[in-house]
Amino acid sequence: MKYCTKCVMPDTRPGITFDDKGVCSACQSFERRKSTNYDARFEELKKLCDQHRGRNGENGYDCMIAVSGGKDSHFQVHMFKEVLGMNPLLVTVEDNFPMTDAGNHNIKNISEAFGCDIISMKPNIKAQKLAMNYTFAKYGKPTYFVDRYIYTYPLHMAVKFNTPLLVYGENVGYEYGGDNAVETFSAKDQINNGVGTGIPTEELLANGISMKDLNFFEPPSAEDISKLEPIYLSYFVEWNSFKNYEIAKTKGFHDLTHEWIRTHHVENFDQIDTRAYLVHSWMKYPKFGHASATDYAARMVRYGLITREEAFELVKKHDHALDPLAVRDFCDFMNYSEVDFWNIIEKSYNHDLFVKNKMSQWVLKN
Repeated sequence: MKYCTKCVMPDTRPGITFDDKGVCSACQSFERRKSTNYDARFEELKKLCDQHRGRNGENGYDCMIAVSGGKDSHFQVHMFKEVLGMNPLLVTVEDNFPMTDAGNHNIKNISEAFGCDIISMKPNIKAQKLAMNYTFAKYGKPTYFVDRYIYTYPLHMAVKFNTPLLVYGENVGYEYGGDNAVETFSAKDQINNGVGTGIPTEELLANGISMKDLNFFEPPSAEDISKLEPIYLSYFVEWNSFKNYEIAKTKGFHDLTHEWIRTHHVENFDQIDTRAYLVHSWMKYPKFGHASATDYAARMVRYGLITREEAFELVKKHDHALDPLAVRDFCDFMNYSEVDFWNIIEKSYNHDLFVKNKMSQWVLKN
């Protein structure tokens, strides 16, 4: 593994690129902010909102925001409801896992704090468990079933409620390095980012799931999507996970302080809704040699919060250490024993990156 010469992102992150100085594409994107006129871009956003304002009548919804209840969701709703004066309809997909206290609070708070309606989808739990069992064991993608809905369901709702302006947070590929790392305001191609694609639906149908179980699982028709205008807010404002967090706290957002100290994270405010879902984000570690600790440590270096050396220490301490509570909640939901769970994880390790040490622990070769 080779690491960015500015941050701690490795070259094993899918889709990431490096320049001839060894700087990763995420750091290059961050550097380009210095020459970006965000005031002009925000004026573009205001004009875009004006084009959609009142499209469903004076009191109707004029945009839609895909939310989870997290810090970024709070920031997005703050921007569109309080700063831009829009009347958004919020849509969310629940993962059906037991929620944290913070998660329960935040999804309610985002409605109460901003005065917004929320439409929530809880996917078919029977189908979810069948799909998770298959995609986890074969692909190492335990939450693929829910992740696909996270990207398809808002598109369907935007069509049904005649709210073409569909708002997402950051352009992940561009901001943090990855496939389709092009700076654009348009989020029309987000469905193809690899999180909710790549597993043929026919494979799920062969494992006891029927199309009747998969309402909204496929995206709307190309014709319907062409009528939508999904956007990334990160194109129009200078995106900063820590700044969003600070703003969200002033709107009543709760982090995990006094509730849960996660062994594989270096912060307490990202992806905090449920514990079991974190198995998904941690699965990057056995496959690619990095996970959430690397993601946030790299951002912290770019934001000037810590040094690169400090970031590497955080990564070494946390990245590998999948939290036991996440494992327990996941196994309880799936009716797995923890032996079953770790047997699947054992098969997921990339032997090009990992080797077992004398303590029978998987460790990075380099």
